[in-house]
Amino acid sequence: MNYETLIYEKRGKVAKITLNRPERLNALNSTLIAEIPQAISEAAKDNEVRVVVITGAGRAFCAGADFRYADVRAGTVSPEVAEEPRAAAAGQGSDQGNLLYPFIGEAILGLQRMGKPTIAMVNGAAAGGGFELALACDMRFGSEKSRFRMVFTTIGITPGAGGVWTLPRVVGLSQACKIIFSGDFVESDEAHRIGLLDALIPSERLEADTMAFAQRLSDGPPIAIRLDKAMIYKGLETDLETSLLFQSACQNISLHSQDHVEGTKAFAEKRKPAFRGI
Repeated sequence: MNYETLIYEKRGKVAKITLNRPERLNALNSTLIAEIPQAISEAAKDNEVRVVVITGAGRAFCAGADFRYADVRAGTVSPEVAEEPRAAAAGQGSDQGNLLYPFIGEAILGLQRMGKPTIAMVNGAAAGGGFELALACDMRFGSEKSRFRMVFTTIGITPGAGGVWTLPRVVGLSQACKIIFSGDFVESDEAHRIGLLDALIPSERLEADTMAFAQRLSDGPPIAIRLDKAMIYKGLETDLETSLLFQSACQNISLHSQDHVEGTKAFAEKRKPAFRGI
């Protein structure tokens, strides 16, 4: 599929999705909002893809909604129509909620429901909806250039793409409150300290190290990893007894897979297993 505002590429069994509006810090305009869910869906449906990496072109991961601050300062547009997705929605005779639904319903939920590991490679600033996109991934790898901001309260609105659900589960309740209420930047060292970044890597090695980790995950057993992810996220919403029952069912499925046979045989033969997802 051809995309206008992102780059979709496959490197072996890893799909890399690069938000590609570097001149606007990969801010979310109406086209990118539509294309991100399409790319995530493409990766989810491709049986050759086992891991997904999302990043941004240039010096930012994603600056959130595309807001024309310069035009507001110049007085050429009002703050009410300065946000590109909002203006596009109005032009379509729709509301912003309808325009954002595919991003929220198909991108944010799609990343969690996808039975494949997802990694946000945060190469620069991740703000607003960009921050929420990174949070929707299973893991976040970054560098000294990474910084995060829940900008919403500074402009008098609330987060709308899952951040109030994902952030407390990543960094804890009080840290999430501090980040969301204040709207302050979280710099890379602090992000790593509180668990917002799972790996802090020098910027010159960020892509190579992230992709190497993704490639290693892509060689793992797809059935077991898919079940692992389901158990992890379902476990956030269930009690221990229910989780144990679900774990038992999942383990029984994996025990009867050919990947388990191959994994056991490879372990005994002291070689790398060749998992096929069967």
